Amino acid sequence: MSGPANTRQIDARVDITDVVCPITFVKTKVALEEMEDGQVLEVRLNGGEPIQNVPRSLKDEGHKVTNVSQSEDGTFLLTVVKGGLL
Repeated sequence: MSGPANTRQIDARVDITDVVCPITFVKTKVALEEMEDGQVLEVRLNGGEPIQNVPRSLKDEGHKVTNVSQSEDGTFLLTVVKGGLL
């Protein structure tokens, strides 16, 4: 079975639409801590503060946000590659 030609597969997913800042980033960070550098995490989050703050916080931590898209239900999907700060 062949799917869309994605450049990378998603290694893990986390849904943070049920929490508010700053817990949104905390849950994202915990999910990333369980992953290896270079793995891909998909995050479902709400607009407003989460979509403004979570990508910036991820970049500050040394991770690479590779895609942000808005879903039909108004939530956003964020794709991030785990990076390791030395």
